[in-house]
Amino acid sequence: MALTLEGSADPVRVLHEVFGHPGFRGRQEEIVRHVVAGGSGLVLMPTGGGKSLCYQVPALCRPGLGVVASPLIALMEDQVSALRQQGVAAAALHSELDEVARATVLRDLGRGAVKLLYVSPERLVLEGTLERLSRTELALFAIDEAHCVSNWGHHFRPEYRELDVLQRLFPDVPRVALTATADPRTVEDIRERLGLTEAPVFRGGFDRPNIRIEAAPRDGARRQITAFARAASDGRGAGIVYCATRKGAEQTAGWLRDEGFDALAFHAGMEASEKRAAHRRFAGGEAVVMAATIAFGMGIDRPDVRWVAHANLPGSPESWYQEIGRAGRDGLPARALLLHGAEDIVWARHRLEESPASEEQKRIERERINRMVAIAEAVTCRRRILLRCFGEDLPADCGNCDNCLRPPALKDGTIAAQKLLSAVVRTGSRFGLGHLVDVLRGEKTEKVLQFGHDRLPTFGVGRDVSAHGWRGIARQLVARGALDVAVENHGEYRPTESARPILRGEEKVMLREEVAAPRAAAGRGTARRGTAPAASGDPVFEALRAWRREEAQRQSLPAYMIFSDRTLTEIAAMRPTDLDELGEVPGVGASKLSRYGEDVLQVLSDCE
Repeated sequence: MALTLEGSADPVRVLHEVFGHPGFRGRQEEIVRHVVAGGSGLVLMPTGGGKSLCYQVPALCRPGLGVVASPLIALMEDQVSALRQQGVAAAALHSELDEVARATVLRDLGRGAVKLLYVSPERLVLEGTLERLSRTELALFAIDEAHCVSNWGHHFRPEYRELDVLQRLFPDVPRVALTATADPRTVEDIRERLGLTEAPVFRGGFDRPNIRIEAAPRDGARRQITAFARAASDGRGAGIVYCATRKGAEQTAGWLRDEGFDALAFHAGMEASEKRAAHRRFAGGEAVVMAATIAFGMGIDRPDVRWVAHANLPGSPESWYQEIGRAGRDGLPARALLLHGAEDIVWARHRLEESPASEEQKRIERERINRMVAIAEAVTCRRRILLRCFGEDLPADCGNCDNCLRPPALKDGTIAAQKLLSAVVRTGSRFGLGHLVDVLRGEKTEKVLQFGHDRLPTFGVGRDVSAHGWRGIARQLVARGALDVAVENHGEYRPTESARPILRGEEKVMLREEVAAPRAAAGRGTARRGTAPAASGDPVFEALRAWRREEAQRQSLPAYMIFSDRTLTEIAAMRPTDLDELGEVPGVGASKLSRYGEDVLQVLSDCE
């Protein structure tokens, strides 16, 4: 029977009995009690930090219907299915419901049998929907993925702007906006657009310490991603590879399958039915790898994504943060790999300059690109640089990024930089990197001889550096802004104004050397890698997983909606012997205890 707690239910009791959690985390309780008391606000909390509970618990504590504006159908359906597993009367209204299903939801709404309603922003602001809500007792409005309201944000959706009607029509109903990614400018825009300028902002911190962050120059993406995926996967959790183009997503999915992975492609050019099928496969709980463009974005609610790789440089720290945040939502260790090349930087800058955006918007986007480049080319703690983009400073290096674990050595690369810049200038800024490397290394190719570049003073001055090394130097100079590439032509390298002080010897250039030997993480980092991984190989844990898989298949649900890996790990470790003990395991609420308790105890008994 669905739970429809009414009135002044205690938040802590609801958290424990419905969601199976022993207590709130971080600022959750402060936010929940503020909303229960009738307050509005903006919640900034990382993916996996428990944002949903900040409106789900108040909706169950307050009388009336909780209405959640959610941007994607898949996200709504996942949230509704998960809530129903926990005994909550939840429903969704969206365009893919057939007439019978839609009529059922509306009938249940009319008789007060729904406690949480998920609805798209465009449907929520329809006159018919607003009129129906005006005749309904309302507990709250929750606006999920609130960064979509701001055109400073990286996922601006115009329909979100119309949600300001909620303040005018329902001034006494609490409104809570939630997002996992917003820089200070976006935060203020959200508050203004949604009428929350007088409401508090609850900052839960953006750090995801359980995710190990790594970056590397792209040098054979297939080999790099395959090795990373095999090292990062535990054989159960899913992975995501983000690609810059639809063609890239298709090709990546193909070679991942050739490498033995269960891989799917996902991009905006696919038919809606194909995308839904791919999303269902990914959400189903198997070790699926999704090769996708950013079209595979919001709506990923799977907690056991173990790794995320980017085959190309993202356009901003905000988008990168949100995308890597889809890993490790269960709090267990996860990994993120960022591959990048000089061409990524050049194309990002070129697309921006060619866009119809205003000069102010271009300035802001240019700053975001530069911040993303700084993260990719960092020689210090990457996480500290990332979090500074959100106005957050770590007191010490994280100990869980590649630069902390394997500190890069630096060398004075001023002379090498001068040689490359000189080669660019002396060849007339008309050639791509391959030709420039041939000149520097003294290669008498047909093209070098054709243009007489074997007679230049720079011919052969770089024989001591490998072709791979020169490509790395060029990439770092592009990142630094001393070189640009004419993408509209044939990829000619050109010096910028920033190259002048380097050529004159007025500015030193420090370049990355070979990475030093790994060292053990120390200090703050040793406590920042998440809890112990799931008990892979433990026969009790594996027996619980087998039971969960069968139960999920029987109900046509993703396995994690029955119990997460983290909950199964706790059960396997605690070995409860009765329902009371099982009910104390985090993640086992009253509804799930009633549904699955006897079965779980039987599995444990069979393992004795």
